[in-house]
Amino acid sequence: MTKEKLEELLANHEKITVEYKESRTAIPANTYETVASFSNRYGGYIIFGADDNGNPVGINPKCISNMKKNFANQLNNSDKMSPTLYLSLEEFEIGGKKLMCCFVPCSSTVVKCNGRIFDRNEDGDFDITDSPIQVENLYARKIGAFNEHKIFPFVEDSDLKLELLPQVRQLIQNKNSEHEWLKMNDKDLLISAGLYEKDFVTGEKGYNLAAVMLFGKDATIRSCCPGYITDAIFRVENTERYDDRLRVQTNLIESYDLLMKFIQVHTSDKFFLIDNNNTSVRDIIAREVVTNILVHRDFSSAYPAKLTVEKDWLKTENWCRPRRHGNILQDEFSPYPKNPLIANFFTTMGRTESIGSGVKNLYQYTPLYSDGGKPVLFEDDVFKIEIPLTKEATENQKSETELNERESQIRDLISNNRKIRTEELADHFKVDRRTILRDISKMKAKIKISYDKKNGVWEL
Repeated sequence: MTKEKLEELLANHEKITVEYKESRTAIPANTYETVASFSNRYGGYIIFGADDNGNPVGINPKCISNMKKNFANQLNNSDKMSPTLYLSLEEFEIGGKKLMCCFVPCSSTVVKCNGRIFDRNEDGDFDITDSPIQVENLYARKIGAFNEHKIFPFVEDSDLKLELLPQVRQLIQNKNSEHEWLKMNDKDLLISAGLYEKDFVTGEKGYNLAAVMLFGKDATIRSCCPGYITDAIFRVENTERYDDRLRVQTNLIESYDLLMKFIQVHTSDKFFLIDNNNTSVRDIIAREVVTNILVHRDFSSAYPAKLTVEKDWLKTENWCRPRRHGNILQDEFSPYPKNPLIANFFTTMGRTESIGSGVKNLYQYTPLYSDGGKPVLFEDDVFKIEIPLTKEATENQKSETELNERESQIRDLISNNRKIRTEELADHFKVDRRTILRDISKMKAKIKISYDKKNGVWEL
């Protein structure tokens, strides 16, 4: 979220994906109904410190810390929210007034507040618990959008590696020693995490695909998700094949450790002083790419996920359900978890931060590691990430993405005269028209530039 994005949300008034809360000192009680309704519909933004018309009224700065704490506590209270959620509040200042904003993603399962089911429409949050048709439609909508909640009624405790739970509890303890899951027994923890549930359409109860992928034994995963595999390749000397290879088909908790170790073995480490701590930037980047390839993939596809370490590049690709097509830019990115249950579990363990933080971290730390290089994230049916690892890769990247001298001059001329003709550009540079067309073709791969033939105007 950026300040500009927040100002845009405030300017367009409340709608099905935007809600204002005018509280100055505390989180309003009905906030959690809005969280549930956003989760059950398309997701959305909750903005605290703005009136019903989107005018900033501000939050008392002395109350912000308690508001954040209470917000997190209530979302992790299984008596309040089911399943529990991990969301964060971001602070902003607009016109000298403090505001806070939270992005609520669409969930893969039905979220309840105080045991009631809420849905969202243009007019607000509505309790649909006592409307069987609306509840059935909601569950049907979830089934069509996600597959991580598919129930396997014959999967039993013995089919899972529940011996991993002490490790999970320790990770949660390290991140938040007061988390509600630490007070629960194993079964209640799994239920609270949404890993054991009831399908209100079919009446089936049991562990779902999210539970199988997080804790399943290898044989269980092969049966429930036969196409699941992550192929890790190290390719430097033998560029035709590989120098080292690791095929990972175990559960996501153990897969994370295996893939992190693979990257650590085959890449150099670099430490920087961040917040007065000597920090491995390589490990931060590795965590984000590994988490993405494990958590945000489409498990219904047999397309194998790939992680490739080359001399100058770290690359990953995995099948996904795209919401948009093209490069993901830091300022344009709207977080949307492909598997919210699994993503929430990883966040609670401290292996990811808030939703959307991965893109932010990659843009922040990749330049440190690669002497100015930038991450490339491309969303399509196959989601791809490319991280430059060396100065050489960074230089190659710049030559492919930055405008050269003549291209920069063409851009400036078009900026000053949106109706300038190709022939005029050719005359200016003393070249033929075909040369200018080739330059513009190369520019299209680097910046947004097009020509509207109907109106005779450049769009830049």
